[in-house]
Amino acid sequence: MPKKGGKHAEMGKDMQIQCKRAKVEVASSPSVMNFESPDSLFESLISPIKQEIFFREYWEQKPLLVTRNDPLLAAYYQSLFQLSDLKELCSQGLYYGRDVNICRCLNGKKKVLNKEGKVNYMQLKKDFDQKKATIQFHQPQRFKEELWKIQEKLECYFGSLVGSNVYMTPQGSQGLPPHYDDVEVFILQLEGEKHWRLYKPTVHLAREYNVEPEDRIGNPTHEFILKPGDLLYFPRGTIHQADTPLGVSYSTHVTISTYQNNSWGDFLLDAIPGLVFDTAKEDVALRRSIPRQLLMQVDIADSTKNLSSLLRKLADCLENGRELRSSDMKKDFIMNRLPPCLGCDPDALTPGGKLPKLESKIRLQFRDHTVITVDLDQESPVSPTKLPLYPWGGCVEQSHGLRFPLSHLEALKQIWSSSTVDVKELSLTSDAERVNLALALWAECLIEVV
Repeated sequence: MPKKGGKHAEMGKDMQIQCKRAKVEVASSPSVMNFESPDSLFESLISPIKQEIFFREYWEQKPLLVTRNDPLLAAYYQSLFQLSDLKELCSQGLYYGRDVNICRCLNGKKKVLNKEGKVNYMQLKKDFDQKKATIQFHQPQRFKEELWKIQEKLECYFGSLVGSNVYMTPQGSQGLPPHYDDVEVFILQLEGEKHWRLYKPTVHLAREYNVEPEDRIGNPTHEFILKPGDLLYFPRGTIHQADTPLGVSYSTHVTISTYQNNSWGDFLLDAIPGLVFDTAKEDVALRRSIPRQLLMQVDIADSTKNLSSLLRKLADCLENGRELRSSDMKKDFIMNRLPPCLGCDPDALTPGGKLPKLESKIRLQFRDHTVITVDLDQESPVSPTKLPLYPWGGCVEQSHGLRFPLSHLEALKQIWSSSTVDVKELSLTSDAERVNLALALWAECLIEVV
């Protein structure tokens, strides 16, 4: 199963071009999502629940069910992905495992019914109708622009990768056994109805996926039917199972997931090595040798007191303003997040408009996709802006950043933090540096002259 957090950048050039051909257009409904900003998008996703209530009462704590008897919202949800989309997508080339899984829950166990190689639509439909198999479609945002827009904005909102899978289940059937996931889950019911049962976690805020036997999970804490336009959220670790009731021809829902490997523990594992490295340059205690034969001893109790003291020194460094920087987590997010959904505008990533001059006022474009980071791996520290940008369906190139001397850091922060800034006011030592910085950003479509 693909990483639910969404490894978007794993699609190569051929796959991206294929996705462009395979993009499915349906009779879309007017968007009921507010794409003005990441905040407004999330607010419209969980409406009528307010963000502050959601994070105070539900996030990482308990499930939230939002039932909506709203025909407009139901029509919009249906437009995101439909069972009928599969015929066109299969004709463009889908593969078992990579794009589609076929499965069914039998006697409390998941049975995978995948064939080899390319997906044949008639065989897929036969498994769906006759074997009552669930079709799991991976990362549908590759083919559906509205889902791309939703996930891209959610990645900006959470600062974490967001993935999705679509599940299509025929009546009287269940695709997966009771299990829990290592992601925060948002379910959008698109077509038909789905019967859900949720159970108390056996592992709170779980760090891995696991199947739980029926005799261990007890009675459901929540049981309900999701209908088109309804939304369900539950925290990682929540045990759940779902089936399509008899009398309902089939159910389609999309699972949007985030916060995989995005805990404080993950952050500390990522950031502490850099903190130790930086602190050891200044504190001789961290440069002293460990006791002889420490690595070969079974009991190192005599050394734990010294180790505790060193850890307290690191904590003191943080208290005194030392920066705790992510390394691999930030790189993973930058390299694998979705780029902005630019639609069919061929000029969106082509420099245009006025050239920036010393007297110009400029503003940053794609702020939510811009990260300023200091790279200490280089002999001369630099401050690149990382901006992986590709038009919809375009070819993915290796994400890279513009690299500047560390002396440009304050000027870059000015541009990033201001709605507009005068080129002549940039915190650099000469007018030539100010203009050259503006031109470098303009050439990459990162700024515009206002």
